[in-house]
Amino acid sequence: MPRPEVLFLHGVAVGLMTYGFMSLRTLPMDGWIRAQKGGHFQFLTIQGLAVAWFTMVLSLGCDSLPSFAALRAAKRASLMIALPLTFVISAVYWSLLLFFPSLILQRQLPGLSEPSSSSTLPVLARIPLNIDFSLHLAPVVTLLADFVFFEKKYTKKQVQIGSPLVVLACGTWYACWVEYCASYNQTFPYPFLTENPFNIRVGIYTFVSFLAWSCFRLMNALHP
Repeated sequence: MPRPEVLFLHGVAVGLMTYGFMSLRTLPMDGWIRAQKGGHFQFLTIQGLAVAWFTMVLSLGCDSLPSFAALRAAKRASLMIALPLTFVISAVYWSLLLFFPSLILQRQLPGLSEPSSSSTLPVLARIPLNIDFSLHLAPVVTLLADFVFFEKKYTKKQVQIGSPLVVLACGTWYACWVEYCASYNQTFPYPFLTENPFNIRVGIYTFVSFLAWSCFRLMNALHP
């Protein structure tokens, strides 16, 4: 019989992330994004949300079938991807949103924003706070709580061999994917990528990948 607090965490996490994804269609920029190559999945946020959601669904499966070893192994592997990915997404997003919002938020399309008293000020496409929390905070908070309170830490071999390979694969995948989408769209999903040349973007991809790997090692080392 699974513990009620475990079921509650996993169920709430799935619900919050589902709400965040389904709410994308209510945003003014939704139609414009969907019309682009890659749609919403250009955004690392949405890819991280998908992996986090899948991890929590696997967690619910493990709650229901605790003796299913293959399901447990799949959940642990998925958690190794989702945890550092959502941590980096959240850290980068909220830092830029607070201090340099024009680097993380797209400009609102003409006709979709309220009239402004100054035509020189760009109107940024901000996300309602309840949806923002579901997309950029709920995944990392629920995954971290699950890892700290209900999961064992990863072994030394998994951290030293598995995690760098996972981060390298994920970082390479997203870099190739977002560059491919931008070759059609003529713009990147994040302004800080659009405004930088290719060599700087490669540096950004490398730095963020290294940050994800470092955060995973730190979280695992601090696991009680």
